[in-house]
Amino acid sequence: QVQLVQSGGGLVQAGGSLRLSCVAPGSIFSRNAMGWYRQAPGTQRELVAGISSGYYTTYADSVKGRFTISRDSAKNAVYLQMNSLKPEDTAVYYCALGPRTLESTWLHPDYWGQGTQVTVSS
Repeated sequence: QVQLVQSGGGLVQAGGSLRLSCVAPGSIFSRNAMGWYRQAPGTQRELVAGISSGYYTTYADSVKGRFTISRDSAKNAVYLQMNSLKPEDTAVYYCALGPRTLESTWLHPDYWGQGTQVTVSS
């Protein structure tokens, strides 16, 4: 069974920064896109940022200019650097791995990380 292992997250004040990490199996990492999603209580899970195997990136409008997604092929890892955090960024964040799509969903997640809580206090 494929496991994506997440780390990072926690509690931070508004304006602060956090970094999330996610490690995937090397056998599937290099040929797939990776994404970070988040889900707040009572809302649908949404794509926050994605990065393709060719390092093409996409961001939700709400995080553009504040969040940066990156991937490291040597470590089979994807990262989400979150700066200038706002209380509305509070959610459980999930990493995902799967093929790119040409649809608005951008990524078709085949596998998910375990999720990590990010809480931004005002």
